[in-house]
Amino acid sequence: MNRRLLLGLPLLAAGCSVLPDRPFIESQRFTLSPRREGPPGARTRHALLLRTMRAAPGMEQRGLRRVRTEGRVDVAPYEEWLAPPTELAELALRQWLVASGRFTAVTAPGSRLATFLVLETELIALEMGVDGARASLSALLLGQAGGLGDARVLGQTIVEGRSPAALEADAPQRAAAMQAALGQAFARLESWIVSLV
Repeated sequence: MNRRLLLGLPLLAAGCSVLPDRPFIESQRFTLSPRREGPPGARTRHALLLRTMRAAPGMEQRGLRRVRTEGRVDVAPYEEWLAPPTELAELALRQWLVASGRFTAVTAPGSRLATFLVLETELIALEMGVDGARASLSALLLGQAGGLGDARVLGQTIVEGRSPAALEADAPQRAAAMQAALGQAFARLESWIVSLV
């Protein structure tokens, strides 16, 4: 009886392995919050409603994106933003516009404040390529008389920011470069809005 148990023990041990067949890889998560630097600009006399930022296809994923030379997109499974990039970018843009000092208020959807200016945005790109980090936003600026009635188009544009970094840099460097590129895009967006109002 004991001999049979001893003979079957290696078979049982082989089937009940608790050791993983792959090494553990710890996830890295990064913030996406470019900050506006410098003094506030000249204030307009308008409040601005910033609508919820939309995501272009692929931008809803949290993983850091790399675009290879042949056009293949890699999304890192263990290197990601703290939340979907559009949510983080919208929050950062709202804080950027408040820090600009150019508007009497920057409100969110659902606010009861009547606003003359309405900004609709879409995150088109936030990625690393062979020529560095790139961030791109499309924007539509609308005006409403007295904050009520039909909106009219004041302008539409695409803004882009770039920041140098190596495609094969480590994850913190790539995340920092993408954040810097997004900050550049925000600065161009702010200038564009001010030029129209």
